[in-house]
Amino acid sequence: MPNFSGVWDLKDQVQAIAAGRWTGIPTFELYAWGRNQVGQLGDNTVVNASSPVQVGTLATWAKISSGGYSGFSIKTDGTLWSWGYNGQGQLGINTIIDHSSPVQIGSSTDWREVAGGFNHAAAIKTNNTLWSWGGNNFGFIGDDTIVRRSSPVQIGALTNWQELGLGENHTLSVKTNGTLWAWGRSNNGQLGDGTVIAKSSPVQIGALTTWSSVSGGGEFSSAIKTDGTLWSWGSGTDGRTGLDSVVSKSSPVQVGALTDWSIVSAGKEFCVAIKTDGTLWTWGNNNQGQLGQNTAIKRSSPVQVGALTNWSFAVAGSTHALAITNAGALYSWGKNAYGQLGLNAPPAEKSSPVQVGLASQWLSVSAGVNHTIAVFQGSSN
Repeated sequence: MPNFSGVWDLKDQVQAIAAGRWTGIPTFELYAWGRNQVGQLGDNTVVNASSPVQVGTLATWAKISSGGYSGFSIKTDGTLWSWGYNGQGQLGINTIIDHSSPVQIGSSTDWREVAGGFNHAAAIKTNNTLWSWGGNNFGFIGDDTIVRRSSPVQIGALTNWQELGLGENHTLSVKTNGTLWAWGRSNNGQLGDGTVIAKSSPVQIGALTTWSSVSGGGEFSSAIKTDGTLWSWGSGTDGRTGLDSVVSKSSPVQVGALTDWSIVSAGKEFCVAIKTDGTLWTWGNNNQGQLGQNTAIKRSSPVQVGALTNWSFAVAGSTHALAITNAGALYSWGKNAYGQLGLNAPPAEKSSPVQVGLASQWLSVSAGVNHTIAVFQGSSN
């Protein structure tokens, strides 16, 4: 039987909650590390950090997302917060002033999901309405304009938005009915609508109702269907679409024939993914070791990282990546020039996963251009 006192392992917590044996109050501490020249770590400084530093003392940070040089979080009370670079209004606080510590966006307490792009952000409320803000050069806010917005604007009036995936200059979303939508820049077909024409409002990608999750990267996109198949489209440079070619695709193409994909995250020029068996896979550019393959060789189709089968979550940044095991241990690899791997080590890249500290209570992690933010879960028990 698990030890139901002190700070629990994540797996033990899940088992205890499911069995109705856990009455402790979970805590959600926010940590950040890496480059901090515009306050993207949120620790009220502009000093780089090569190991995790706690952001404030609150333990109510439930969900997180990194922008290019910014951070976003939804607290347990449903409020939305942001920090870091704000030159395009991407912090959503009605100014273009950078902030080195979290600032609340408006006063609403009904935010459910948030996602940061390179210069814009989007969020979904509990009523499934969609909101967006920030730079808007190619219409990637989705409000049928190319006007910059420094505070959230509602995108249409629909109440069926479910999941978000923001790329460098485009936005993707899956609705509650399983349909896939995209808008913004499409110079390499990253919207997936069969064209290379930018769209300033959401357009449906095909007619299927079987999309489960989606992720936007640097001029390409990846998604998983409800049947566990993996799909990709957009720029094929460096093999980032995983389609065993470097040819751009303007509509979704299946990656291989397997039906056991559970998580995919698109970075700037590469992807990380996890299968239902807990194995970790990567493909695309590898100039900074971001594929975790212990080489610098590019891969145009998925290649397994190591032999472990206990990976539960993974995320791709610009040139670094991170993953969490079933036990809550955090690993990182790739570029480390600013300490974004969190290893408290000299700024040398790592071409295979290295554990970040010894803690095993990491709940989620998100990677920006050169920084990382993560939530560490504990218990008041």
